[in-house]
Amino acid sequence: MADVLQFGEPEPGQDYVDRPAAFGVLERDGGIALVRIERDGEAAYDLPGGAIDAGEDAAAALVREFGEETGLKVRAAALLGRASQYKSGDGKRVNNRSAHFVVELEGGGAALKTEDDHELVWAEPLDAIARLRHASHAWAVACWLRAR
Repeated sequence: MADVLQFGEPEPGQDYVDRPAAFGVLERDGGIALVRIERDGEAAYDLPGGAIDAGEDAAAALVREFGEETGLKVRAAALLGRASQYKSGDGKRVNNRSAHFVVELEGGGAALKTEDDHELVWAEPLDAIARLRHASHAWAVACWLRAR
């Protein structure tokens, strides 16, 4: 996957595994869908999405991950861009090599949601940019705002 931008800095002397991923920007009633995750007693906010599994393309991974994290059925509408983000957590170090999509809502289904530690929240776009813990996610929302 050719990347446009690289966000974050690797920790010196640490190895990072490249991880293909897909994330999406979904707008509804003026708010952007985020997932809230508790990490070490503090809230962290991400765009819904995640790793691309073997045999999946980025759009299919986005749809699956979005459903698992939010319970929403979506489709990938347009590619906003590609960016990478160095990320450490849970004893893993990865460089998320991500496709970021505009997402369209197709429906909901509680049965889709399997990640109980992820809570769907809505934030106004500028608030979303300020809350998102990964700079690549904030960049994707800014790209979405500019494209509107």
